[in-house]
Amino acid sequence: MRLSDLQTKEIINVTTGKRLGIIIDVIVDTNGTIKSLILEERRSRRLAPKEEYELDWKQISKIGDDIILARDKYEEK
Repeated sequence: MRLSDLQTKEIINVTTGKRLGIIIDVIVDTNGTIKSLILEERRSRRLAPKEEYELDWKQISKIGDDIILARDKYEEK
């Protein structure tokens, strides 16, 4: 799967159902493995400042055709 494929998917918190945002970048370790995703929160207002935050790859629960489900950081598997 390519980064461009991931960037078309919305990230959803599997516990709350809240939209977390969209992928704008990834952080890769020295082995070439994805370490985390950089997300940009979608805002309903156009002029509102956009917030970016890091989502650890271990939090990803499922990657579907249209969305990616992610667990809370402190939620057990």
